[in-house]
Amino acid sequence: MKILAVLLALFLAAIQAQLWFGKGSLPRVTQLRQELAQAQAENDKARAHNAQILAELRDLREGLEMVEEKARTELGFIKPDEVFVQYQRR
Repeated sequence: MKILAVLLALFLAAIQAQLWFGKGSLPRVTQLRQELAQAQAENDKARAHNAQILAELRDLREGLEMVEEKARTELGFIKPDEVFVQYQRR
């Protein structure tokens, strides 16, 4: 019976050693969680930056289209290699 108690104690010690010093140990898990949180924060920052750049790009595209439309309707702007045709209704 004493041998069984010693074997169980050794088994428990081996499990505890894995928990504290093994590949999936608590300190390693804590370190990985911190690295994950840092990576997620960097990703969020990059996503925000990308969204800002996309908004600026959209504004530039829409702004240029609006300027071109105004130039065409109000100033008679014609691009090179375009043919301007005007007709009147009777």
